Amino acid sequence: MRLFAPAIAFVDLETTGTSAGSEAITEMGIVRVDAPGDGAPRVREWSTLVQPGVPVPPEIQALTGISNAMVRDAPRFEAIASTVRAWLADALFVAHNARFDYAFLKHAFARIGERYRARVLCTVKLSRRLFPDAQGHGLDAVIARHGIACNERHRALGDARALWQFVQALYRDCASDAIESCVHRILRTPSLPPHLAPDIIDALPESPGVYLFYGLNALPLYIGKSRNLRERVAAHFSADHRSATDLRLSSEIRRIAHEETAGEIGALLREAELVKSLMPAYNHALRRKRDSGVLELSPSPAAPRFLPAGELDASSLAGRYGPFASRRHAREALQHLAREHRLCLVALGLEHRAGPCFARQLKRCEGACTGEESKEAHHARVVAALAPFAIPAWPFPHLAVMIERGEFGERTDVHVLRDWCWLGTARDESQLGAIIEAPPRADFDIDIARLLIKTVQRRRLPVHAVGCARAAVDHSPAFLSPEPAATLPRPAGTSSQADCLIWP
Repeated sequence: MRLFAPAIAFVDLETTGTSAGSEAITEMGIVRVDAPGDGAPRVREWSTLVQPGVPVPPEIQALTGISNAMVRDAPRFEAIASTVRAWLADALFVAHNARFDYAFLKHAFARIGERYRARVLCTVKLSRRLFPDAQGHGLDAVIARHGIACNERHRALGDARALWQFVQALYRDCASDAIESCVHRILRTPSLPPHLAPDIIDALPESPGVYLFYGLNALPLYIGKSRNLRERVAAHFSADHRSATDLRLSSEIRRIAHEETAGEIGALLREAELVKSLMPAYNHALRRKRDSGVLELSPSPAAPRFLPAGELDASSLAGRYGPFASRRHAREALQHLAREHRLCLVALGLEHRAGPCFARQLKRCEGACTGEESKEAHHARVVAALAPFAIPAWPFPHLAVMIERGEFGERTDVHVLRDWCWLGTARDESQLGAIIEAPPRADFDIDIARLLIKTVQRRRLPVHAVGCARAAVDHSPAFLSPEPAATLPRPAGTSSQADCLIWP
């Protein structure tokens, strides 16, 4: 029997909850299928209960039948880790809603100081691709649709067996080529350029960071970022996902480099910095910084004025509007607001004519251009219409730091900020002290400003004030501890602990 991979591990985990970071595994089941290609596949099974180290909630006990008494004397994960690795070695990891099972397994290994990674296939995605018109793709729906016998539903080995039966049913009912095509699309199997080593994708980590594509020259052709470096780079070379840019890159690329970061924010910041400094040929969007800017609205009635980014002092951003990628984008935003709020095109500076503006002629303007609406009243409506674009005031007295920790706590990035600008990232206390002791000039960057405003407003990461910029740093090991501190170590010379309170 020919299968879509020479070795497949059908995996199912039962857990104490849904969060891989805070919950734990209670049971593991693996059905391993090794298919030599010229005969019947070899099928082996393994399962075990696992001591989770935390109580099993009543609702989970009711669903799975796994009680606290059952797992009390079961082995902890560290005792079975080597066995798990042996059963999964060199096999395609297959699970239903695979992101869930794979995340729990990676966290379990990370807790014992080990890293685990594998190629992962989700049978939910496989079912959706092969049966797009089917009603439901959960495991119960798949079992019913394909007549699968599953006597131990919601137990690890029983569900793993059901997945193996599902794949057997696919080969019974579907063409092999169709199955393999779907699998390759889900896995984004890369078709690597001939100049790259065949194992280069497997050598990349499944962590956030930036990647750099190089040609024959010292400067990179392209710089990108991702929450999963291996998955994103592989996508560039997946034949059915290629863009015109990817196709051109494939013919020129000779080498791939990467840098890991603690999280997505660090990857975005580092990408913006590298693109700005190295100017890669294929990063057109991030290179167009000089066209960006903001709108300024004076207190008295007057048309909004566009200020290019190069003319901006970062400390004066508050009270202005944007940021916009270009003068054209700012103009389009004003045109949209004019239509939505019946604003005057002449008063907004979008038309230069005597008499009624075009919108007034269509009865879509309240008449600021004809004197039927006072300039003051129109100006007040412009201020209200632009309010969603208002750049908020920097909420700290001086510098602030944004703390970003890796998924498994093995890396911490501390981003130093001021006036919605990024001053640098520290990965140890000496780097942090150097940046705070002598902070660089805060240069306005439209993409970074947007990112920081959104991150702080949505409270995605802890942000702390650190006091005056010239203060020395108290090098406290607690600052980079796994658990966020309530306050930062107060630099010498800071007059009040209030300057160091966590935001918000």
